[in-house]
Amino acid sequence: MKEKTRTILFWFILSQPFLDLYWFYHGQLANIFPFTLPTIIRILVVGTLIALFFSQKRSWQKLTKEKLLLVYLLLLMFYSALHLYHVRNFTSISLSDYGYSTSSEIFYLIRMVLPLIVLYLTKEAKFTQKQLQQVIEGISGLFSGTIVISNLFVISLKSYETGTISANIFSWFTNQNIGYSHIASKGFFNFTNMISAVLFMLLPLMLYYMFTSCSWHNVFLTSIHALAMVEIGTKVAAIGLIGGLSICLLLFLFHKYVIKDVKNGNWALLIAIFIGLSSLGLTAIGPAVQRYNYEIYLAKQSDHDLTSENHKLNQGLKKYPTGKKRAEFLCKFIQHNYQAYALNPKFVFKSYPYQSDPEFWLAIMREPGQSRMGNRHIEQAMLKQVVKTNNNHWDKFLGISYVRENNIFNLERDFVAQIYSLGWIGMLLFVGPYLLVLFYAAYRWCLNKSTRTYLISSLLVASAFVLLAAFSSGNVLDFLTASFILAFIEGNLLVCLKSNNTKMMV
Repeated sequence: MKEKTRTILFWFILSQPFLDLYWFYHGQLANIFPFTLPTIIRILVVGTLIALFFSQKRSWQKLTKEKLLLVYLLLLMFYSALHLYHVRNFTSISLSDYGYSTSSEIFYLIRMVLPLIVLYLTKEAKFTQKQLQQVIEGISGLFSGTIVISNLFVISLKSYETGTISANIFSWFTNQNIGYSHIASKGFFNFTNMISAVLFMLLPLMLYYMFTSCSWHNVFLTSIHALAMVEIGTKVAAIGLIGGLSICLLLFLFHKYVIKDVKNGNWALLIAIFIGLSSLGLTAIGPAVQRYNYEIYLAKQSDHDLTSENHKLNQGLKKYPTGKKRAEFLCKFIQHNYQAYALNPKFVFKSYPYQSDPEFWLAIMREPGQSRMGNRHIEQAMLKQVVKTNNNHWDKFLGISYVRENNIFNLERDFVAQIYSLGWIGMLLFVGPYLLVLFYAAYRWCLNKSTRTYLISSLLVASAFVLLAAFSSGNVLDFLTASFILAFIEGNLLVCLKSNNTKMMV
């Protein structure tokens, strides 16, 4: 049964790129069932894995001996019941209660626990290093190969906005007037930030395989991986590629000349430096830098002279200092002037409608242009206002629900986003384990010389990279593709830490 569990888990993790295809989340395929088809498939597969694994008596016996794990499971169940009870009643300005649904919230809690189950099963399944390599290179090849090939044939979906790109990578050298949104490519996948984070996570492992076994196969896969990170055009991918390559080069040199557990890699080092320099050159003319420059331009535009608008605003507020007339004036003013103040229309009209709380948007309009342009700042400000309106101190510990938060706007900063949706307790229970594994592995790495192998270091860095990306860009840990791959990597990290053969010369 253990072998069957390992085989199913192997192919399940390898299938994650297919389960993130855009069409599963948009159009007819997205509306076949109440919940998306990939999520239903994932629940069924993880359910099958649990049934297979625990069909063996010794698996149950081992679980009953893990007291800390049993305490954690009890806490998870108790918290979930308390969370669902707490978020039922909510005071808000929204007539629809921000679309809250108990069934949707339960479904979210189930989604969040699935990768944690995979982390445990991966640790127990004990994949070989060869199987780990096959999964990592397979996922990288599927993601990056799709992005690069679809970009080449100009059939890739845009990383920003909707539709397909207008030109491929060769146009970067010949036509600098094409906007970043028309050339940034995400292949046929759904969540741009999440794909960027996954590619960033896999980078240290792709370089590990190239440094320890330099072949045309590994060089090609690593080069395509780097090219895809440039073409996707996000800050996480661009900064992650350049910064990640630099960190991984230092990591390789540390293991080769200080730890001395790497014998080869000289040719791979030269190739990695070439990939880094090429990536730096492409990034300089690519969509990520274009977007950065455009954001600077918009920030300057948002700080343009607002004397006329502010004069009208102050005159109106002076004329209508309080009451219904003030609210009517503010609503009309915001409707006609939100663009002058560089406010995101999605926020003003949909996420937190100005008609319901014009005073909130008045306070935002009085902030500096850079603050008004900062999406994450506005997202968090809206959530703070929602929490303030509810006025329940338990929101800090038990959250306001993922459904409400997501229907306002999904805060683009993981950990902070989960504090709003699940509260501090829920955040620690559902996403804290990923940090706990990372800190535990880092502690073991520092304490025990035998665990300071190049593979363990690469797995550690990979885990740290994706968690850093989750915090900086958000939309990672709430999405199963990224969290399943992270769970698989951290599960294998725990296996390597416990293995008697971790200190192998490569």
